[in-house]
Amino acid sequence: MAFLEITAVSKNYSVGDRNIVVLKGLEFSVARGEMVAIVGASGVGKSTLLQLVGGLDRFDSGTITIGDTDLARINDDSRVAFRNQHIGFVFQFHHLLPEFTALENVAMPLRIARFGSGEANMRAEALLKEVGLGDRIGHRPGMLSGGEQQRVAVARALVMRPALLLADEPTGDLDERTGGELQSLLRRMHENHQLTSLIATHNLRLAESCDRVLRLEGGGVRRA
Repeated sequence: MAFLEITAVSKNYSVGDRNIVVLKGLEFSVARGEMVAIVGASGVGKSTLLQLVGGLDRFDSGTITIGDTDLARINDDSRVAFRNQHIGFVFQFHHLLPEFTALENVAMPLRIARFGSGEANMRAEALLKEVGLGDRIGHRPGMLSGGEQQRVAVARALVMRPALLLADEPTGDLDERTGGELQSLLRRMHENHQLTSLIATHNLRLAESCDRVLRLEGGGVRRA
């Protein structure tokens, strides 16, 4: 049974007097617990697709359903609340707050959601240990390597215990060895946390580690 269902989704952007078609009648589904890679040329719309699924942008037509929630039928406030509670994001660039420690960065979504500091810190610390950073909890981002910073970002994405993980080129800013380590981490976290994952990537090794690979081109997808 599909957990993520994308039906006839289209997205256009206007640039001056030009109308740029990014997605056109896009259709595919992802089963609960599945890890799916989205591949394709730069500029084909992979990031746009993840932004639409994550409720960061609105699509022009069609439907995107996550579980029992139809994103087209909920208002902006409900969409923000749904995203915060049910969707985790990992981006190519970690977007950590430089003035805060690894623990504080990971705990931030919980503090925004008004969790008490005790529970927020406990959950953040447990995740940092799970991603192999138990000895870096008090370090600020500037004291961490690129791979360690991305591990902090993975922990932050999962601290609210989402059902859906969206990752946009998560290894794109890492060298081959560090990217391979992050690939293994994403697979392990996917399984340990019973996630459904959608990963946009140029990294063929990461794509091949997923359960299924879809190629985005011409506004639609096909099996790669």
